[in-house]
Amino acid sequence: MKRIMITGALGQIGSELTLFLRKHYGAEHVLATDIRKNDTEVVRSGPFELLDVMDRKAFNEAAGRFHADTIIHLAALLSAVAEGNPLLAWHLNMGGLLNALETAREQKAQLFTPSSIGVFGPSTQKIMTPQETVLRPVTMYGVNKVAGELLADYYFHKFSVDTRGIRFPGLISYMTLPGGGTTDYAVEIFYDAIQNGRYTSYLRQGTYIDMMYMPDALKAIADVMEADTKQLKHRNAYNVTGMSFSPEELALEIQNHLPGFTLEYKIDPVRQRIADSWPDQIDASAAKNEWGFVAQYDLPKMTKDMIEKLSDKLAP
Repeated sequence: MKRIMITGALGQIGSELTLFLRKHYGAEHVLATDIRKNDTEVVRSGPFELLDVMDRKAFNEAAGRFHADTIIHLAALLSAVAEGNPLLAWHLNMGGLLNALETAREQKAQLFTPSSIGVFGPSTQKIMTPQETVLRPVTMYGVNKVAGELLADYYFHKFSVDTRGIRFPGLISYMTLPGGGTTDYAVEIFYDAIQNGRYTSYLRQGTYIDMMYMPDALKAIADVMEADTKQLKHRNAYNVTGMSFSPEELALEIQNHLPGFTLEYKIDPVRQRIADSWPDQIDASAAKNEWGFVAQYDLPKMTKDMIEKLSDKLAP
């Protein structure tokens, strides 16, 4: 990667990935784009353009002006938000991806687009979910991600576009707030623990979901994009994970640092239904074997770092 264009650069992943890649490749080599603009470091620290990913002509022209050889397409509606407006989710998630693929084809650029554990459904093996398995999601977001994996595969085989992707689990970060996903509780709980000493979970006790700390996710994106293309068999759909836990297990870990913290429950039926359709724990061995994926953060290490970093951030 030498000249990288990022869409959705002000979102949860994009906000951190842009700064991560600018640090590693040079600020002038990473173009951040989004449909909105603010005064954050992402906008101030390097090139930035307003871009609606639904405008194919503008998308292609922006990539061409920047001479992008890599496109990281992050603009999308997440799971819970997508269930609230499934037609918009299909329009944005699939239309934006198609425009990204066409731009990559015309510019002869690499393309990364994230997939998700949302591709799995109730009929998928729940424990150590294999890399290759049944994909029958019950959410619009999951349908989008399955279709996206297949579409990226098609562009690789049909047009030789160097497409790559990762099935991310829930992502945990102290830098940016989540954007409407089913796993958002695993970030919200830290804010409430530090500020209020209690949290009300919208997922019930015993709900296990794979998660990953953002530093591991950022490194995984860079690593898979830098990997030798000859080593990549499952190029658009790698299972990755850092840990799997339930709300009460996360609460217990937080209590090791904040002993007075308490956890309550008020179940959100929509997000609970989505969570119940996902695996409890996935198998990431294909990513490890094909491009060396290894997560550095487990639950205790992530919790300690989140509380330390977020406490500093929230301090008066």
